[in-house]
Order: sequence, then C-alpha cells, then structure tokens
Amino acid sequence: MDTYFLLFASFGVIVFGLSKGGFPGPISMLAVPIMSFAMSPLKAAGILLPLLLIMDIIALYLYWNKWDLKLLKIIIPSSIIGIIIGSITFQYTSENQIRILVGIISILFVIISIYQKNSSLLNPTKSKGIFWSSAAGYTSFLIHAGNPPINFYVLPLKLDKISFIGTMTLAFLVINLVKIIPYYYVGLLAPSNLMVSLLLLPLAFISVLIGYFIQKKIPEKLFFNIIYILLFLSGCKLIFDGIA
Repeated sequence: MDTYFLLFASFGVIVFGLSKGGFPGPISMLAVPIMSFAMSPLKAAGILLPLLLIMDIIALYLYWNKWDLKLLKIIIPSSIIGIIIGSITFQYTSENQIRILVGIISILFVIISIYQKNSSLLNPTKSKGIFWSSAAGYTSFLIHAGNPPINFYVLPLKLDKISFIGTMTLAFLVINLVKIIPYYYVGLLAPSNLMVSLLLLPLAFISVLIGYFIQKKIPEKLFFNIIYILLFLSGCKLIFDGIA
C-alpha cells in the first residue's frame, strides 16, 4: 500500500461515513468510482463492506427507532432478492455497465422530479417499491450504489428528514449484512482487503459523527435539494466512468 492507494481509499471511507451520519446520501456514490482511480472497483467494494457495517451500526444508534417500519417491510425483502440476483450474475456482469445504468437512473430521477412533479412515474406504489428495492439490492451488491434506485421509491413519499435517514440506515444495515455471505464466497473479503479495512477503521467512526452533526445544521428543504443536486452529479460521474 502506497500513499496514493491510501489517499483514495480514505476518501471513499470518509464520504460514505458522512452519508451514514446523515449528510445527503448520494455523496456516498462517489466513493467506489473515485477509489477506482487507485484500485479495481471490486477491491474497493471488498474494502468498504466491513467499514459500511461499522458505520451502519453507529448510525443505527444515532437514529434509533426513527425508521418507517411499513416501508422497511417492502424494502428489505425486495433488496435481498436483488442481492441474490447480483450474486448469481456476478461473473457475467460488467462493472462499467452497472455504473452507466445507475448513472442514467440517477439523472432521469432528478429530471422527472423537476419537470413532472405530478408524474405517475414518480407516484409511489407497493409494486414500484418492490421493483426499485430489488434494483437497489442488485446495484448495492455490485458497487455499493443502492441509493439511486431506492430513491426512486422513497423520495416521492416525502418523509421528514429524520425518518428518511432512519429508514435508509436500517435498510442498508440489513442489506450490507446479507452481502457478507456472497462477498465471502466470491473472494471480496480476502485478508488483504480486510487489513486495509482495519487500517481505515478510525476514519469510519470519525466521518459518521461529522455527518451526523452536519445534518443537524442543514434545513430540511435544503437537505433534500442537496440530495437532488448530488444525485445528478453522481449520475454524471458514474456514466463518465462507465464510458471512459
């Protein structure tokens, strides 16, 4: 491990930690693409998973009992289906194909939200919740990018800020726990990756707490506006990385 490697690995941990602490979620999507400047996306995903679990547990404590249980009953089982599909199709899937797909979903969501506030495309229903949650499990398995698909379902529900964060926190804790099994069997939790995870562990704690205190200073309307802006920028970044 050289300084270049650790710099980009540290960046990925910090932005995910800020997101887990409550800073507008899509910022976390920048983690794997930027870490990929110094390592393969798969190695980046393997390094991040143990740290994401630590972050999720910290965030769960900060947002305990702030989730919407009714939503979780739709999101969690459907996400597990997506993880299973990702595990089965793992060896046949191009990482760049997933980046482009997630990027397109992100940008389309923002455009539709701005120009078609009452569009039936954004009208949240149970069937759409099942579909987008499954897609979130799939993209989360591949590159820890479950936010854009799940936002297609959750953001139009217009939850208050804390309920939104609490629901996403518990949902992704379960998703990441389930991912341990397939990640182990495909070799993404190799000892070399776990050693890097251990080295970066202090950043996981610090960045979650920073994200928590930042979100308390951000007004609710501004909070969701930032989500849309970062979601659009993240989508552009992912498409660029997928094509480049």
